[in-house]
Amino acid sequence: MSTPHDHAPTPTATVIRTGQRSAAKALPLGIVLTVVGLLVMLGGVAITFGLGEDDPSPKGVVGIVMGLLILFISVTSLISAWVSRRSTVSIDRTGLWVSDGKVRDVVPWHTLAGVGLHWSKLGRTKVYSVELCPSGPIDRDDPVLWPLVRDEEPLHPDLPRLRYRLPVPPGSREAVVTAIQSYVPHLWLGEAERESGHIGAPDRKGHRERTRTRGQSR
Repeated sequence: MSTPHDHAPTPTATVIRTGQRSAAKALPLGIVLTVVGLLVMLGGVAITFGLGEDDPSPKGVVGIVMGLLILFISVTSLISAWVSRRSTVSIDRTGLWVSDGKVRDVVPWHTLAGVGLHWSKLGRTKVYSVELCPSGPIDRDDPVLWPLVRDEEPLHPDLPRLRYRLPVPPGSREAVVTAIQSYVPHLWLGEAERESGHIGAPDRKGHRERTRTRGQSR
């Protein structure tokens, strides 16, 4: 459901800034990993070239490789966190908009059969998610929305297995629920407790395989 660049949420939309909190958590971790990677790599270099031996030390080579691997992971996480810092979710009369800071897409209310809030326990806290149940088939590989798609047993036998699951940032539950109920009270399914870890993860492997197959068939 890609939207034109001039198509955007209304000025009065409820905006939840999902990227800032994630970036704030990821940046310190990325910095720590970068420092660790540099130390491991420098240690490997010191062992390899500082022992005065003709042949490189296997331990030093392993240290260099491990350091480079840690650096790669840390730099990748830092770039990802920086890019996603502008990610937002907006709720208005049209639907629920998802933006990664560069492109946006919308799940229109008129394509849904119901909207609910699920939660599960994570230690002493609760993790919330908005469940967007479509009234018909959806594109599981939409360029923007695919990370939200989950393939699970439907909440009702008449609904498809695929649905959207949007994690709710801590502290945003009340704003999200109030906005949804104000626009589509007839779609509201209420709240329900789920098993621990219910948020799950996107089908990244399947998405790569399907999009690769589509590209080769063109």
